[in-house]
Amino acid sequence: MAELDFEVPLLELQKRLDELEKWPGDPGKEREASRLRQELDAQRREIFAKLTPWQKTLVARHPNRPYALDYVHALLADWTEVKGDRRFADDPAIVCGFGLFHDRPVCLIGHQKGRDTKEKIYRNFGMPKPEGYRKALRVMRMAAKFSRPVLTFVDTPGAYPGIEAEERGQAEAIAYNLREMAGLRTPIIVTVTGEGGSGGALAVAIGDRVNMLEHAIYSVISPEGCASILFRDSSRAEEAAIAMKITAADLAGRELVDEVIEEPPGGAHVDHEELFRRLDAVLARQLDELSRQPLEELLEGRYRKFRNMGRLGREFEELPSPER
Repeated sequence: MAELDFEVPLLELQKRLDELEKWPGDPGKEREASRLRQELDAQRREIFAKLTPWQKTLVARHPNRPYALDYVHALLADWTEVKGDRRFADDPAIVCGFGLFHDRPVCLIGHQKGRDTKEKIYRNFGMPKPEGYRKALRVMRMAAKFSRPVLTFVDTPGAYPGIEAEERGQAEAIAYNLREMAGLRTPIIVTVTGEGGSGGALAVAIGDRVNMLEHAIYSVISPEGCASILFRDSSRAEEAAIAMKITAADLAGRELVDEVIEEPPGGAHVDHEELFRRLDAVLARQLDELSRQPLEELLEGRYRKFRNMGRLGREFEELPSPER
């Protein structure tokens, strides 16, 4: 398991605990294992309560965090994946499909990074191309047609910046998704699970509820990119991360996200199952709330939500709603 520098103090405790757990049934070893679990939990809580924005960025990128397909298998039953944009090709960096969440039919869309080198290349490191965003929109329109709520899981460094993506209309695909999601006639719940990178994230992140996991990040550019542009020095990424206000707590404090979902002690990469339980409860509650709203009221609330972001003294509530 990959370890971050600030997790090093936890390594020895975890190794000792792993050794003790090889001897089930021994009362003395079980007592010692119980004591070590409590100590490990306490140290994890202490360390992760004091993480800097840059350290949170490293946690958000941790290779053992759950990815979209992990959430699919943990939260949904009867999953059916939908591939292709019917224009160019399928994009494995975004997974889309339908399944049952608490016996409720839903659509799920998420960025998928790879675990090993082969899968990382296949998934393009979670960086979608235009066909990925067009596939996502095609599936969202299917969801709206059949009154299926949409759940999106955001975890991408950003949209793929390669020349072929630009040739196939990367910017247009992202902008089109933003417009269409704003008026999509079905509930949308967005959860930023790792990296929320720029327009590549936002293209599937216009929703009635926007959640962030506790150690996720969400920003217009990566800290390294920001440091390269502003400071002409990418090594000042840690400084940029502080200035950019990219953490879940920063964004919730500015009313840019609706809810911060607490991760297990030590982060989501330590205990997938506990994270899935917490997320399941939040999504079930939010879906119940949104399903009780009349559709026109839902769309109006979504419009106001994003229209009010970034206001500087002007009351956007006075502006007329767009014609639908």
